[in-house]
Amino acid sequence: VPASGMIRQNSTTGNPEWWDATTSQWLQFSQPSGYSVSYLVVAGGAGGGFYPGGGGGAGGLLTASTSLSVGVAYTITIGAGGAGGVAYSEQGTNGTNSSISAITTSLGGGGGGGNSFAGNTGGSGGGGSTTFLGGAGTSGQGFAGNKGVGGPTYASGGGGGAGAIGGLGVSGTAGNGGAGVASSISGSSVTYAGGGGGGAGSTYTAGTGGSGGGGAGTSTGTTATAGTANLGGGGGGGSLTGSGGAGGSGIVIISYLGTQRGTGGTITSSGGYTIHTFTSSSTYNA
Repeated sequence: VPASGMIRQNSTTGNPEWWDATTSQWLQFSQPSGYSVSYLVVAGGAGGGFYPGGGGGAGGLLTASTSLSVGVAYTITIGAGGAGGVAYSEQGTNGTNSSISAITTSLGGGGGGGNSFAGNTGGSGGGGSTTFLGGAGTSGQGFAGNKGVGGPTYASGGGGGAGAIGGLGVSGTAGNGGAGVASSISGSSVTYAGGGGGGAGSTYTAGTGGSGGGGAGTSTGTTATAGTANLGGGGGGGSLTGSGGAGGSGIVIISYLGTQRGTGGTITSSGGYTIHTFTSSSTYNA
């Protein structure tokens, strides 16, 4: 343990620091109490349902700014994608939440409905199987899933995305996944949290995934497309014989103006901003 008052230079930030024995941590000289950051928090997308299944809802998406306190460790939780339905009438599993400590939490997407089931509620709602309703989205995080049509054409609804409601299934054609939302917080424009496309009966047309990592549905015995990892996309809905696709995992990005101040995640810089990207659960040390 360093002696109280010992001075060092931090090799990561380049700033001089002194050891505070009371709090047992290295502190910067003239250290401010906090600094402003922007963040993007995307939860895990949901899995698509089975027989034929509704598309999985995208993970909830939140963007805002806040002040972080210097010297505080913030827990970063990255939500996993939900599993797709693999048995007769099985619904897709909801995605799990992503969060930055107690500051903010985005909700996992709602699972796509299996045969004779509605879609689940979530950050964005899952699509309903055939004539059953899509699940509701969460205000400020995502949109609802939609429903489809019943026999003999059997086509389910698309899962909701962060930017739009899932597509309505019509005779012989399943609904597409709802569109996600584009953000440039990483230094370039990336679209996140697209809904999964609905599944359809054989010989009919499955729905496409929404922009932002939504997986396409299937109308064959092939498993539907999974949502894209670290975009929070919903998985595609299954067919009469093909399983639903799994949802994609979420992501957390923290950005602030100027040189590096905190540690944690993959650290990059762009346009004068320092960017911390988390694709697995970890800690941000402010």
